[in-house]
Amino acid sequence: MIYFIYGEDSYRAKKKLEEIILGYKKVHKSGLNLIYVDAGDPSAGSGQGFGDFYSNFKISSMFAEKKLIVLKNIFAEKKFQEDFLENIKSIEELEDIVVVYEEGQPDQRTKIFKELQKHAKCQEFNYLQPALLRKWVVSEFDMSKVKINPDALDLLISFVGNDLWQMANEVKKLSNYKVGGTVKKEDIELLVKQNAESDIFKTIDALASKNKKLALSLIHKHLDAGDAPLYLLSMVAYQFRNFLIIKELQEKNTPYGLMAKKTGLHPFVVQKSYYLCNQFSFLQLKKIYQKIFQIDLDIKTGKVDPEMALDLLLAEI
Repeated sequence: MIYFIYGEDSYRAKKKLEEIILGYKKVHKSGLNLIYVDAGDPSAGSGQGFGDFYSNFKISSMFAEKKLIVLKNIFAEKKFQEDFLENIKSIEELEDIVVVYEEGQPDQRTKIFKELQKHAKCQEFNYLQPALLRKWVVSEFDMSKVKINPDALDLLISFVGNDLWQMANEVKKLSNYKVGGTVKKEDIELLVKQNAESDIFKTIDALASKNKKLALSLIHKHLDAGDAPLYLLSMVAYQFRNFLIIKELQEKNTPYGLMAKKTGLHPFVVQKSYYLCNQFSFLQLKKIYQKIFQIDLDIKTGKVDPEMALDLLLAEI
């Protein structure tokens, strides 16, 4: 039996994997047949080979337990994929359970993705839509026996967005601050810092969509809130630097699943940047990054007004 867990919402995907593992441990107390295989593990050379993975099914358990094999990063190793595909029907028919887990959104054009869709029980975790996101946040507070006012909830979501990794941390922090009480708008303003990176990403998204008016409006919201122009410029530079790194790997045909390991970037950052950087050519990204570097130098040497420099940069991208 094969399960396939993946999706852009890596937080809920990881929680689902943990739920499966916990359920298995409750039934199979020994824990000796819970096996982890990382196809893209750099410490194992090119990763743990398919032969090592497949040999787990040939070893009989002294406890007569079903095995649960968690297989990660299959999208990172082409040879592993090829061998897996050759044996996918026999793996599907086994009583043992294989959970193919991919952190982030895998490349849906690949043969391995299409075959897993046919042979596995699939669960994709997309970002929560607004109504479901509100419900999720409220339920997280409920588990801590803390309430949140509607206006505070709106502000919290506007600050954090769909990043459930950060949202879970913010809920925990606010719950500890308001033990048994109710979170109010002023608590959000006091304790939660607006996710500037997320907002800057929206600005870049607007630029990629040729909506410069929206991009300028988003930047000026930060300026009006007191954010320093050089800080905002550094965030723009950070985004385009990530785009350049990922674009270069794309042009080298690096598997999507291996990009986080190669770059050292958080998988959430990779998945946000992967598709958006396709709106630019590699040459365009290089020119934009060079322009950012020059503007940063001009601001620091007093050659240009910081806010005007930001406006000009966005207008010229």
